[in-house]
Amino acid sequence: MKITPQVKQILENYEADNAATKNNLARLLMQGKLAGTGKLLILPVDQGVEHGPARSFAANPEAYDPHYHYKLAIDAGLSAYAAPLGALECGAFTYGDQIPTILKLNNANSLNDIKNQAITGSVKEAVRLGCIGIGYTIYPGSDHCYEQINILQDIIREAKEAGLISIVWSYPRGGPFLEKVDETAVDVCAYGAHIAAQLGAHIIKVKPPSDHLCLGAAKKVYEEQEIDISTLVKRTQHIMQAAFAGRRLVLFSGGEPTDEENLFQTFQNLNDGGASGAIIGRNIFQRKREEALAILEKVTNIFNQQS
Repeated sequence: MKITPQVKQILENYEADNAATKNNLARLLMQGKLAGTGKLLILPVDQGVEHGPARSFAANPEAYDPHYHYKLAIDAGLSAYAAPLGALECGAFTYGDQIPTILKLNNANSLNDIKNQAITGSVKEAVRLGCIGIGYTIYPGSDHCYEQINILQDIIREAKEAGLISIVWSYPRGGPFLEKVDETAVDVCAYGAHIAAQLGAHIIKVKPPSDHLCLGAAKKVYEEQEIDISTLVKRTQHIMQAAFAGRRLVLFSGGEPTDEENLFQTFQNLNDGGASGAIIGRNIFQRKREEALAILEKVTNIFNQQS
């Protein structure tokens, strides 16, 4: 596989990985319209199980069909498509050779409010489906975070042995310290990114951070060291710093459904701050296909800019 200098430099940051894992990471980084740039744009569709089918797909009924998402990701020139087991099984044969896929191995649902996730897939199933990697969510700060981390360690070890990459959704929430507003506080997002990096994630997903500071001991350090968190650009730079000084790829979520102007400005700021790209779901598949493709083209152009 021919790779660009940007991709080669990224691969050099993953010193302990075997050839198969690096080849899968290279395949991801050399896919789609952002191929070779060192940036990634991934379509995740696990919201059907997380939030319910009608809440996820009624706004765009075509999206009830898993084939729709495969084709959307391919036609938009995205880096990969990530989904739970059932959705990937629906299109693995038809589309699996056209775009890298990522099997999401755990999921929550909205029928309870427990800050935890159930295991819904396995590394073996990811290999069977021809995936390049697996995805897994942790909730640092929740009552179940240590259990989630223990499971994740076994999964990452198995994935690396199988030559797969690991993407960790690190979403601090719950517990005695975190209110809803604290979940996107810049110190909390940075902490979440660092935890995922320390656990061996190849790629980390976090939410765009606000300028709020949550943790008292951390707030004191931010103020004493005069860490600039005044803009999303500066906060993004800080998140990248927390992920081993940018030695790990960090992708940011698209967040709650929003208008296009807000969405584009957020991604422009993230790119200017050195983000590795985005994993964007609801703001895409809840819109009609042509509108979604137009938005993805603009987001792709944003991340094609040098940060």
